[in-house]
Amino acid sequence: LPVNPGLEGYQLPRKCNTEQAGRPKCPLDPYFIMPDKCKCVDFQVLKLQELPDFIPQGEIPRHMQLFCDRSLCERVVPGNRVLIHGIFSIRKIGKPSRQDGREKAIVGVRAPYMRVVGITVDTEGVGAISRFNNITTEEESMFRKMAANPNIYDSLSDSLAPSIFGSQDIKKAIVCMLFGGSRKRMPDGLTRRGDINILLLGDPGTAKSQLLKFVEKVAPIAVYTSGKGSSAAGLTASVMRDPATRNFVMEGGAMVLADGGVVCIDEFDKMKEDDRVAIHEAMEQQTISIAKAGITTTLNSRCSVLAAANSIFGRWDDTKGEENIDFMPTILSRFDMIFIVKDVHDQNRDITLAKHVMNVHMNANKVLDNQEGEIPLATFKKYINYCRTHCGPRLNETAAEKLKSRYVLMRSGAGEHERQSDKRLSIPITVRQLEAVIRMSESLAKMQLQPFATETHVTEALRLFQVSTLDAAMSGSLAGAEGFTTEEDSEMLNRIEKQLKRRFAIGSQVSEQNIIQDFSRQKYPERAVLKVIHTMIRRGELQHRMQRKMLYRLS
Repeated sequence: LPVNPGLEGYQLPRKCNTEQAGRPKCPLDPYFIMPDKCKCVDFQVLKLQELPDFIPQGEIPRHMQLFCDRSLCERVVPGNRVLIHGIFSIRKIGKPSRQDGREKAIVGVRAPYMRVVGITVDTEGVGAISRFNNITTEEESMFRKMAANPNIYDSLSDSLAPSIFGSQDIKKAIVCMLFGGSRKRMPDGLTRRGDINILLLGDPGTAKSQLLKFVEKVAPIAVYTSGKGSSAAGLTASVMRDPATRNFVMEGGAMVLADGGVVCIDEFDKMKEDDRVAIHEAMEQQTISIAKAGITTTLNSRCSVLAAANSIFGRWDDTKGEENIDFMPTILSRFDMIFIVKDVHDQNRDITLAKHVMNVHMNANKVLDNQEGEIPLATFKKYINYCRTHCGPRLNETAAEKLKSRYVLMRSGAGEHERQSDKRLSIPITVRQLEAVIRMSESLAKMQLQPFATETHVTEALRLFQVSTLDAAMSGSLAGAEGFTTEEDSEMLNRIEKQLKRRFAIGSQVSEQNIIQDFSRQKYPERAVLKVIHTMIRRGELQHRMQRKMLYRLS
């Protein structure tokens, strides 16, 4: 029997046409297949999904079935970006149904699929192959000129979300994340990741989500997801049953689809704890291991994670210290940079910010000229891709020596802080943090297309680490702000706060004077009591009651 190519299959004859005298007629469906006389070929059915970059806003990505046979099988894994050459074909769907003993075939229903004749796999993970690989010689010379410019680091960070005011250090860290460090493969087969993970933690209204949205646009490959709408399977990989064949098939999640790029997770604190644990392996080992429903496999997820979260009270509370951070140390140590973004009340800054916001809104429809030295979005995107594919810097010896001594100092400083406060740091300083600084130094060298990261790169990486993770880690007892420095003082503040909470319901009106008199009988200093009352009023837990002034008439 001839077998039609693709998913058409073959048609077994229903009747035997040879008439033989003296023999009974053959029954219906007399033929059967003899497997040992057949010639078999491998085939595989794949599902192709549209690239996230090309999907119009608010639409679901389209899917298409692919049919591969012979040598084209087992060439790709979920999450690969591929270019497919093939023949667009259609197949009948629907099985013949029997009614009243008669055969009734379902006709007219056709489903499209692609018979694959060639697959090109994008191994570098650099996005749509055709878009980025055709870099012209003029563009290459322009990129070399950009890299030679000593101010390239500042111009790149100024070009990142220029409509967002301030947050310079955060923007610089995000630029480093977009370029990434160097991925290293050891002689024993283990790999060290080169991707940088960043967590933005802080008050609402500080443009965290806007930064995430901008990164999604500027990164060559990016997937944006929100914490509440993401499950462990949606972020890593899910196993589901194929409706046609009833076999189990595997579908890659956000971190598999962002392989070679950035995954932006907004509202990171609203995720369930179990779902957050699922990305531990993806963040450090950069693989996702699945053992479900008879499928045991490992997928690549070589992506950076940029997460945004609020603190546990909604706003950052200076008196609470590390209680603001609602994350386990296991996940915090996997972030290279942790920025605490506070909404500071400062009149001069507020005036500048208000002017900036008005300017953005008033000139929204006009095409604004690029500011001096600002890099256009398309060039930014191509430059990131060019640097990632053409440069893999390493630390030089002097830089490594400097980094080693600073790391020992950081560890001893963190240990001293722990001994003084008798509390573990909420953000641990471990070898992972040392590797984080190395990755930042390499990404700074990569921006300038240099083969080695020098001392200047290490100094800047250490500065960024100091203003982000180290400051966040040392903000353990933030009551040390206004003259309350020792452990006994912070204990006292906590005791006063507990007593006040016991006595007054949330939102009740209080008289400052009465409270101070009560606590002075218990030998508490007036200054400490006032600080606690004002903090609780600022948080909205108590309200101020005005004292009626009694007027005495002198007779």
